[in-house]
Amino acid sequence: MQYSSRHLENLVDQLSKLPGIGKKTAQRLAFHLLRVDQKEALALSEAIERMRLEVGTCERCGNVAETQPCYLCADEKRDAHLVCVVELPGDVVALERTGAFHGLYHVLRGVLAPLEGIGPEDLRVAELVERVRHEGITEVILALNPTSQGEATSHFLAELLAKEGVTVSRIARGVPMGSEIELSDSATLVRALEGRRQI
Repeated sequence: MQYSSRHLENLVDQLSKLPGIGKKTAQRLAFHLLRVDQKEALALSEAIERMRLEVGTCERCGNVAETQPCYLCADEKRDAHLVCVVELPGDVVALERTGAFHGLYHVLRGVLAPLEGIGPEDLRVAELVERVRHEGITEVILALNPTSQGEATSHFLAELLAKEGVTVSRIARGVPMGSEIELSDSATLVRALEGRRQI
């Protein structure tokens, strides 16, 4: 045993399983939880437990939800004719933070990855097609990550949804604000040039 307490060692092991958390960071977090007031440490434990017990998936859009439908799908002020397709629930949070999108979302819960055995049937593709057919959606915006798998998924969805008579668009990609053109990779510059618009 590396630590003088098997419970402390177990906590470090559990924390180190979190994404982006290595053993040293996990150890710092565990010792921090030992130092703070017991009430504060238990509040973290309770928050994790309540989240796991009470947070599920919206049956309509696939986002995280405590109710059916989720609060975004239930918001009548949102444009129900416009749906933004994202890979994961965290992408919804990022887009909502901008305050620029006022439509609805559809979370695929992944992307196509044939080498890993992930096909359309493993994603929420059929649910998206059903929504397009029955909810009066006029435009689907594809906002998938600019990876090879994200690109392949976008092309697959664009071809599939074109058969449904809905407009399919994708978010623009290019040089991010605050960066320098000479430091951008070729693929980013190509997308920036292709996605140019008149000012």
